[in-house]
Amino acid sequence: MNGKIIFYEDRNFGGRSYECMSDCPELTSYLSQCNSCRVESGCFMVYDRSNYMGNQYFVRRGEYSDYSRMGMSDCFRSCRMVPMHRGSFRMRIYERENFGGQMMEMMDDCDSIMDRYRMSDCQSCNVMDGHWLMYEQPHFRGRMMYMRPGEYRSFREMGYSNMRLMSMRRIMDSC
Repeated sequence: MNGKIIFYEDRNFGGRSYECMSDCPELTSYLSQCNSCRVESGCFMVYDRSNYMGNQYFVRRGEYSDYSRMGMSDCFRSCRMVPMHRGSFRMRIYERENFGGQMMEMMDDCDSIMDRYRMSDCQSCNVMDGHWLMYEQPHFRGRMMYMRPGEYRSFREMGYSNMRLMSMRRIMDSC
């Protein structure tokens, strides 16, 4: 099933709108600004900077009337569709950049890497299976980062130098 998200220029779904059914690196190509959105189907990550950068937020079917209530510092500027994953989940997290320091392999959600693994930091990871959300605070709170299968050698070089990732959750929603 494909996803569908509609962005609106104004808060509370006002003004002109743009319908999106796939990744979009630059929403301001279609609307001068995007202050609210409605997810009709699927799951998406929305970002407050172009090219999937900046603060990001996971959205599923529902209405999001005001970007500023979601921890975004600016209106929506890009979005990425999160594909549905059926199967196992596997990710290795590393204490240091370039897969250095302590390593732990995860196959399920972890509400605190400090409590579970005695890890005080996570600076790189390798996502083998599934799609994950990583959070800057324990218990899935604070800013989040979307991780799809691949190697992530340095969160700092990805623009997350002031962010410590302390909990991880699998994206399992049948969006």
